[in-house]
Amino acid sequence: MSEELGALQDQTFARATRATAESYPPERRLTAGQLAEYLDRRAFAVLGSARRDGRPHVAMSAYVRRGTTFWLPTVAGSVRERNLRGQSWLTMAVSEGDHDAHIVVLLEGPAEVLPPEEVPAEVRVAMTDDWISSWIRLRPRSVLSYAAESALH
Repeated sequence: MSEELGALQDQTFARATRATAESYPPERRLTAGQLAEYLDRRAFAVLGSARRDGRPHVAMSAYVRRGTTFWLPTVAGSVRERNLRGQSWLTMAVSEGDHDAHIVVLLEGPAEVLPPEEVPAEVRVAMTDDWISSWIRLRPRSVLSYAAESALH
C-alpha cells in the first residue's frame, strides 16, 4: 500500500512547477514507506474547502487511511459537508514539529460525502464515535511531503 502513496507523490512532483519542486527538494521528501508510516501514526489533519461564495473554510478532522483513500468522519449538515456538495475538492495537511524538526504532508483532490452505510465496515469500526453521521472520502490526486533535516532522526 505504501507503494501507491509513493507513486502518487512521484506523479505529483513530475508535474510540479519549478517553484514547488525547489521548495520540496528530493532529499527532503518522505519515501513511500515513510509516507505510509507517518500518515498511519497521525490521527488528525487540517482540511481546507471552499464555501459557495469562494471564501475558504478550514477545519480539523480525524481520518482513517486505506491505501491512497482517506476517510474523514463528519456531521451531516456541517460546513465542510455543505462546501463539498458545492465544490467537491478538498485539501488536507498533516503536520508535526517545528523549525528543523518538522514534517508535513499535503494532499488534495476530489472528495465526496457518503452516508455511513456506504463506508467500508473496516473504516467504520476504526472510528466508532456515535456523533458520526456522514463520511467524506478523499481520493488525492496530489501528495507533497517535506521532512526537515532533524525530523526523522
